[in-house]
Amino acid sequence: MRRPLVGAIATVLLAGAGTATAAAAPTAPTAPKAPTAKAVDFAGTVALSNCSGSLVRLPSSADNDPALVLTNGHCLETGMPGPGDVLVDKPSSRTFSLLNSTAGKAGTLRASKVAYGTMTDTDVALYQLDTTYAKIKQNYRIDALNLSADHPAAGTPIKVVSGYWKKIYSCNVDAFVHELHEGDWVWKDSLRYTPSCNTIGGTSGSPVVDTNTGKVVAVNNTGNESGQRCTENNPCEVDEKGNVTVRKGINYAQQTYGIAKCVTTGNRIDLNLPGCALPKP
Repeated sequence: MRRPLVGAIATVLLAGAGTATAAAAPTAPTAPKAPTAKAVDFAGTVALSNCSGSLVRLPSSADNDPALVLTNGHCLETGMPGPGDVLVDKPSSRTFSLLNSTAGKAGTLRASKVAYGTMTDTDVALYQLDTTYAKIKQNYRIDALNLSADHPAAGTPIKVVSGYWKKIYSCNVDAFVHELHEGDWVWKDSLRYTPSCNTIGGTSGSPVVDTNTGKVVAVNNTGNESGQRCTENNPCEVDEKGNVTVRKGINYAQQTYGIAKCVTTGNRIDLNLPGCALPKP
């Protein structure tokens, strides 16, 4: 992982009454318009003491729900969860610097608990705040980023927005990795970037935004720094047959679409919901 730091029909023309009608020459079919890229900036991202993150809402979230901050499991203030460890509803008073569109500090947010955190199968943490989306909007004029409930597609243009470094990386989804192994941890269906997203330490937890939709599709978490095989900060790819591939300098994120199936009314994590596949304690 990135070790934490201290988006014709032909027409007929009428020439007038009493004149003959003449068919216009057929025009070439109109090509489908490419999706208009959404503007992506820093509004709604946060800086942690050691990582990046974002204020997010689920498709089911309401304005008066306690707001959520998304980052990596390995960014938790209590340290990195071990393989198989899952944290649910653990008290926390951690603070986050909320950024505006130009990466200026809009305000300080405070957690009430770690709603969910793990490094098993994925690398994700969700903090529940002591305030609501509505109050954040009222106080800071900042909207939360929307978390997509859909699996992204290869080739999708994306931006990785780091609140810690106040930097935006642009690239595309290259492919999806069956298993990503790093040290003692294994992550499933990881998202691999094309090379231009050359993320560094401190970008851990950054939202990965689909520029076609403006929605968060993953959370940035690691990259192979020195070409080592399956060691910390040097993840390796393992396919369905057990073949191992090392890609020095390539970086990865963990998809977040599955979170939507594990959140119920009031932004409460419920790991027993139908379709929820997040690891349980």
